[in-house]
Amino acid sequence: MLGHLSFGVSNLERATGFYDASMAALGYVRVFAGPDSVGYGLPGTENDRLLLIRQPGLVIPPGAGFHLAFMGPSRAAVDRFHSAALQFGGRDQGAPGLRAQYGPDYYATFVLDLDGYKLEAKHPPPEGDQGSLGS
Repeated sequence: MLGHLSFGVSNLERATGFYDASMAALGYVRVFAGPDSVGYGLPGTENDRLLLIRQPGLVIPPGAGFHLAFMGPSRAAVDRFHSAALQFGGRDQGAPGLRAQYGPDYYATFVLDLDGYKLEAKHPPPEGDQGSLGS
């Protein structure tokens, strides 16, 4: 559906540490780095899934209702994402667990990144989209 998503961060170095750890927990890696940007994707690809762009001045994340959800290959990966995000400065917005309101097997966690972007890690992937993340 999406090729990639780009958003600004206030401190690229800090954000890179946060995203290196939290994305690794879900099986994603840094696929490129430039002087003012870092991209993440699946290992062995150059296809970015998330692009961080350093912006001067104040960074204002989108308002209520926006969040970015990452697919995790397992519930354990979702747990690791939550732990890594908190270890690298993220803020808890919902501990890992089942979210029955979204489906009987919907397992997810929510965090705020260093700039206040709401992130979700979830398992399983949407039906029919097991892709290379597996189940």
